[in-house]
Amino acid sequence: MLKFDKKIKNDLIELGKTKNIFLEGNIVKLIDVSDDEVFETYIKQCIERDTTNRKKRLDITKQIQTQNKGLSDLNSENQRIMDELQQTLIDVETSKEQIEIQNKELIAWKQDNERISLELRDEMVKSEKARIDAENAKNSAENDLDVLQKKTQFELINTIVRIALFVIVGVGLVTTGLYIVAMFSGQDTQIIGSTWSNMFGILLTNAFSIVGTIMGVKYASEKSNG
Repeated sequence: MLKFDKKIKNDLIELGKTKNIFLEGNIVKLIDVSDDEVFETYIKQCIERDTTNRKKRLDITKQIQTQNKGLSDLNSENQRIMDELQQTLIDVETSKEQIEIQNKELIAWKQDNERISLELRDEMVKSEKARIDAENAKNSAENDLDVLQKKTQFELINTIVRIALFVIVGVGLVTTGLYIVAMFSGQDTQIIGSTWSNMFGILLTNAFSIVGTIMGVKYASEKSNG
């Protein structure tokens, strides 16, 4: 046990009263207070203060540990949030790049569509022009064919008319010649005259009938074409 003289005891007691400074720690349990009630009271007070201070320090330590744990948890949560934020930024950047790529593809697709539309429009214009040219060529060919047919018909009709006239004139001349020869030879011209008259009438009738038929066919053909 530790023993203090009277002066030290009084100094310690006075220090506690004036400065509020007391002994602390396990050393107070080793001080001998058997022969001094006042100093014993002081030591008990020191032990109580030490116990109280220890309890306070323990509570503070627990609070600090709790706070440290909370700070650690908060730091972990902050780190998690930062990681998520970083990943979000990466995702946003990736999405931005994808959107830019899609926009470029969309612009390219739009330009291709516009180009195709222009090409289709040009092809439609060319096709319409070709159709019009073909229609004009068809009309021109039909007109040329119609003119050729009319020309051919006209030439054919002229030929038929000329032949018919030649036949009529030839038969008329031959018959008339025979009739004149018969007259000058002293032959009976009654039969020849009658035959000449009938034959001439038949030839004229058939010739005009042929010409009328041809003109009728021509008129019907022109009417149907018109």
